Amino acid sequence: MMGRVVGLLRRLVRTQKRRVKVSVDVVLLVVSLWLAFTLRLGEIWPEEVDRFWWLFLLGPALAVPVFLLMGMYRTVVRYVSSSTVFTIGKAVSLYILLLVLVTVLIRNEGIPRSVFILYWLLSLTFLVGARLLARDIYWWFQRRQHPPVHAIIFGAGRAGANLAASLQTGRDMFPVAFIDDKSKLHGDEVSGLTVYPRAELDRLIRQHGVTQILLAIPSASPARRREVLSYFEHFPVRVQTVPSLADLVWGRASVDNLRDIDIEDLLGRAQVQPDEKLLGECITGKSVVVTGAGGSIGSELSRQILVLKPSRLVLYEASEYALYCINKELQNYLEAHRPELGSTEVIPILGTITDEETVSAVFDTFSIQTVYHAAAYKHVPLVEQNPVTGVLNNIFGTLYTAKAAIDAGVETFILISTDKAVRPTNIMGASKRVAEMVLQGLSTHNSDTCFNIVRFGNVLGSSGSVVPLFREQIEQGGPVTVTHRDVYRYFMTIPEAAQLVIQAGAMGVGGDVFVLDMGEPVRIDDLARRMIAVSGLSIRDENNPEGDIVIEYTGLRPGEKLFEELLIGSNVSVTRHPRILRADEAGLSWPELLKLLEGLKQACADRDSSAVRQLLKEAVDGYQPQCGIQDRMWLEANNGGVYPVH
Repeated sequence: MMGRVVGLLRRLVRTQKRRVKVSVDVVLLVVSLWLAFTLRLGEIWPEEVDRFWWLFLLGPALAVPVFLLMGMYRTVVRYVSSSTVFTIGKAVSLYILLLVLVTVLIRNEGIPRSVFILYWLLSLTFLVGARLLARDIYWWFQRRQHPPVHAIIFGAGRAGANLAASLQTGRDMFPVAFIDDKSKLHGDEVSGLTVYPRAELDRLIRQHGVTQILLAIPSASPARRREVLSYFEHFPVRVQTVPSLADLVWGRASVDNLRDIDIEDLLGRAQVQPDEKLLGECITGKSVVVTGAGGSIGSELSRQILVLKPSRLVLYEASEYALYCINKELQNYLEAHRPELGSTEVIPILGTITDEETVSAVFDTFSIQTVYHAAAYKHVPLVEQNPVTGVLNNIFGTLYTAKAAIDAGVETFILISTDKAVRPTNIMGASKRVAEMVLQGLSTHNSDTCFNIVRFGNVLGSSGSVVPLFREQIEQGGPVTVTHRDVYRYFMTIPEAAQLVIQAGAMGVGGDVFVLDMGEPVRIDDLARRMIAVSGLSIRDENNPEGDIVIEYTGLRPGEKLFEELLIGSNVSVTRHPRILRADEAGLSWPELLKLLEGLKQACADRDSSAVRQLLKEAVDGYQPQCGIQDRMWLEANNGGVYPVH
């Protein structure tokens, strides 16, 4: 019966639903007034009810226009919230005041004043209660028709309470309990849900058929998140989390925008507090440009630079869409924080680093003082298949940008490099090592611009990285593809990497190679297994033939190696920051470098991948190609020949 009534009401159009609400409110107001007289006078039907019968007509006649004016009937019943209660409270209070005023003006005597107080209290209770009851009946019916996923929220703080309130008015997921490590909360209720200790988790999962754990601890340290996730890996549930504190602050997400667990949550490495003086030294009050501003590192650099109050921030990017996205985000942040950021400007420039004239014009026009050079082609297999384009962008793009910096009198130039530049096995790494040597060479011939290099490994969640690939494969039911059982990689979060880049750049004196402490390398096979576990799934193999996901080992891709390194030699010194080291690494002499650049330029002009590879082998210490030439254009032009590995 209840289901039929709910179904009938759902099929009504908006105006019909509004009439139903008005009719119910009129009935409730009449009942409230009768109860007010009854409670005040102690009789079921006091004679004052008959004497003041007109009040039962005047009341609703005044109330309905007031309620319409106050917007009480604009609220959708299934989304009734505390703001709705506040609106009803204001509307009922105004209506009662008007009713009292009318009775005073017409000089009606004999109505006890306490009746109006009771009438206000009863009307408010009935009107709010009716809406809350209707909301709960609606969601009860919805959950019977479409059973939701049952979830447990870990963290009974503000984020957890907000998440629970949001999920309770939804149909896809329903929270059944809180888990929290704070013993003082155990047994309490938050948003109508009981808070339990961890020891109750297994029982709650079985009792309620829970398939989801939701982490609501956005401000927890990485180590804390890592410890919590390790605990949940042993249960057959999928783990999701509310956005990070940074995403909430920047407005990129709200607390109910659940996301899957990222690798930074799994690694859980504690971050060292930044040196505030180093952060602002090359940025605050200065004109700064970020090349490749729409990329993974470039965009995060831009966000952190904006907070440090440069006089202007120029976003230089070749991708129109990437530039649109980061510019829109920063402009929104700038508008929201204008009082703190003062006169800071954000200027988007669409262009490539291989366009010498545009780069020079940008540096001159905006009187650039600091350059963060993040523009590069970094995807190893793609650059291996397009070596000429990779060399033109990574080497000559860096050369043109550095020369423009010298001509414009730029104070500081920071190159974002990679661990793949150390004893490289691929074109990408070799081209980045030559880019490093270009800056080292320019440092010996230039006294005004301070050139520095910051080298680090993989950043978590960057475009083309393994984590989004694993997540997509898991969502599709597998298989999850791992290149080799013993592949290890260094990882760092994008915000941490950007923060360290800014600090390292401020410590350079010219030609320095700074290496970021990436912590311990991560075995990619272990990473894949843990991502499967926190997705609530199991690995299917010979030991568990009934599992959910298969892991397939596909072999190393062209240009890949098992281990990445961060240092070429062993001549390393510490800096004032515990996570930043300074490496003393020899480059080519200036004449040798010029000869190399001339040779590479001619080889690129001829699209001769064989010559490009040979020149890089001769110039880059430790470069040993892991595969033959992958450039299809060169292979086709040379009768499909395959270049030997050595």
